[in-house]
Amino acid sequence: MNNEFTFTIKKIYLDENYHPSNSTRLTTNFANLARGESRKQNLRNALKMIDSRFNALAQWDNPTGDRYSVELEIVSVDIDVAGSGETFPSIEVLKTYIIDHKTNQRVEGIVGNNFSSYVRDYDFSVLLLDHNKDRPQFSIPDNFGDLHGKLFKYFVDSDSYKTHFNKPPVICLSVSDNKTYHRTENQHPVLGYEYHPNESSLTEQYFKKMGLQVRYFMPPNSVAPFAFYFFGDLLNDYTNLELISTISTMETFQKIYRPEIYNANAVAGKHYKPNLKNQDHSITQVVYDREERSRLAIEQGRFAQEYFIKPYQSLLEQWSANYAV
Repeated sequence: MNNEFTFTIKKIYLDENYHPSNSTRLTTNFANLARGESRKQNLRNALKMIDSRFNALAQWDNPTGDRYSVELEIVSVDIDVAGSGETFPSIEVLKTYIIDHKTNQRVEGIVGNNFSSYVRDYDFSVLLLDHNKDRPQFSIPDNFGDLHGKLFKYFVDSDSYKTHFNKPPVICLSVSDNKTYHRTENQHPVLGYEYHPNESSLTEQYFKKMGLQVRYFMPPNSVAPFAFYFFGDLLNDYTNLELISTISTMETFQKIYRPEIYNANAVAGKHYKPNLKNQDHSITQVVYDREERSRLAIEQGRFAQEYFIKPYQSLLEQWSANYAV
């Protein structure tokens, strides 16, 4: 068999004129905002929130709070596993760029940030649900996440990735509402106080199979910690401005998507348990369809099953068995 999968990388800017492509998962944060009557105002408001948060964190040599702005690039990765020229939308992430208006420089930020994957939808919204249907006790299927994890690592290690990106990705997610997080004394000037969860989550285990470690930090003037998934050394492999670009981008999306946690009116304490039913929170001026997001996750998982998992099942199983991590 041909052990070489090929990737096609496409890039498009996320601005107020952005329209999701047909292959974009509609539950993706930025795609959800870019639809409906309020789409343009949604995008304009979200991008303004990102810039404002960036300048608040990058406050040195920035007396008027407007030195920087952030450009966002949507990176879509299609995979050809059969060598036939037919591709499947593998993952979609965001790449940040930092515009310094004082020096007129455009600096690369971090790739990753928001993480979108049809195969992950299949694992969580189809495979996991089907496995636990009519079972009295929740359990995890054998080899859960193995294929997805190997495909992700294969991409990050590929020439395609290295040609387009200088550093490994960092993915920023919300914390889990069924875990308790404890604040430590470790404090980073940009990432803020580090938190430790009381136990590992299924998401942690899933991303570990992708080769990613996780640490939890609550940046200055944030109200809840974030999960940062990364390769290598999060605190030393990236500059402060690179980290700020991720924080400002993903905090904005989380304030819109999960205001109960990230736009709460009370700041997380030393012992923090996220609550998605928290009524003491503020709503942003951005329209977001959360009900549609939940419903579409299953549809997207079925899409991956029909057009990727089933047609290439034997090939993928053989490749996964032989792929050396």
